[in-house]
Amino acid sequence: MNPLVPLAAAEMENPLFPPLPELVIGFLAFVIVFGFLAKKLLPNINKVLEERREAIEGGIEKADAAKIEAESVLEQYKAQLAEARHEAARMRQEATEQGAAIILEMRAEGQRQREEITAAGHVQIEADRKAAAAALRQDVGKLAVELAGKLVGESLEDHARQSRTVDRFLEGLEDSASKAEAAR
Repeated sequence: MNPLVPLAAAEMENPLFPPLPELVIGFLAFVIVFGFLAKKLLPNINKVLEERREAIEGGIEKADAAKIEAESVLEQYKAQLAEARHEAARMRQEATEQGAAIILEMRAEGQRQREEITAAGHVQIEADRKAAAAALRQDVGKLAVELAGKLVGESLEDHARQSRTVDRFLEGLEDSASKAEAAR
């Protein structure tokens, strides 16, 4: 045989195109495997993908609902905070007004007490002045009676006579004191 014949036969076989029986067997095997995968594996894959899609969409919906709820709660807290600030400002204003009213009330009470004490002091001074004037009148009366008795030379022991003499003497003193004050 010619050594070139196997080479020629080898040249006839093209490596890019397999022989027809291998091609048919390969095609049938591919159809069987693809059919099995399409029947058994593809529904499971689709089922898992659908569950994941639903879980993701549910999670997004839950996240949106939670976001809306959080925004609502935030707005409520902001409103409560603003209301609390307003209430605190109102209470501060009320406390300031009450403090001013208490100060005015205490000043008025102090003024009233001062006036009462002053009036009581004036009354006490007037009472003390009258008591001192009465005591002085009595002492001056006794001294005047004794002096008059020594000047006149007779006893002025009679009470009515003493009173008249003392009264005349004191009236004379008061008249001279009034004239002296008027002259000033």
